[in-house]
Amino acid sequence: MNVVILAGGMGTRLVEETEVKPKPMVEIGGRPILWHIMKNYAHYGFKEFYIALGYKGEIIKQYFLDYYRISRDITIDLKAGQVEVSNNRDTEDWVVHLESTGLESLTGERIHRLKSHLQNETCMVTYGDGVCDVDMQALLDYHRQVGALATVTAVRPLARFGGLITNGTKVKSFTEKPQAGEGWINGGFLVLEPGVFDYFPEGNIGLEIGVLEKLAADGQLACYKHDKFWQCMDTMRDLQLLRRLWDSGDPPWKVWANGR
Repeated sequence: MNVVILAGGMGTRLVEETEVKPKPMVEIGGRPILWHIMKNYAHYGFKEFYIALGYKGEIIKQYFLDYYRISRDITIDLKAGQVEVSNNRDTEDWVVHLESTGLESLTGERIHRLKSHLQNETCMVTYGDGVCDVDMQALLDYHRQVGALATVTAVRPLARFGGLITNGTKVKSFTEKPQAGEGWINGGFLVLEPGVFDYFPEGNIGLEIGVLEKLAADGQLACYKHDKFWQCMDTMRDLQLLRRLWDSGDPPWKVWANGR
């Protein structure tokens, strides 16, 4: 099954990082958030990816071109000009298709440009800037059980402001608020059937307004509710939170066991 990751946006609200790199390449624990997203899918056996590129897509291409050698030990014979790559470390058994989908394309248009690769089977789709601990296989099973053309994962985001833990009149500590009761939102992590392409209009359109609303109006959009961890990376505050969680040694989205 193919997994589409939308990785073409400009990340204007994270300009401190995205001025020099695309948002999916912003690092958490020394790895791009894109890698974290792919590790989660691969954990559940979904290992073929279509990365929809746009803004600074060449940086993502270079990352994967270099990935094989960077993840292994290398011996270089400078005089002979020979390079030996050791096969002493595990690497990802992924197939990664890097597809340019336009600099100005909206999310729906990026998916539509991949139609020739996706129109014959069910696929998964997500954004390149958010992590969660969704069980991807359970999501797929739910989608098949419901029988809709599309399923979206609904999440409850963390509250905008942190909370206080008090002891009488004194503050003991600060904490991030737990999942808030602010209502469900689209957390990404979608499953789409080939029939969704009948809902794509002509022109440059967004996924939610241009496509998902039409599917919902026809009763063809299912909702998989995930009330555990989910966090996007829209702002520096979000990025700092994700980095703190990773540095804690027990990041809640790390469902895989091997490697960092």
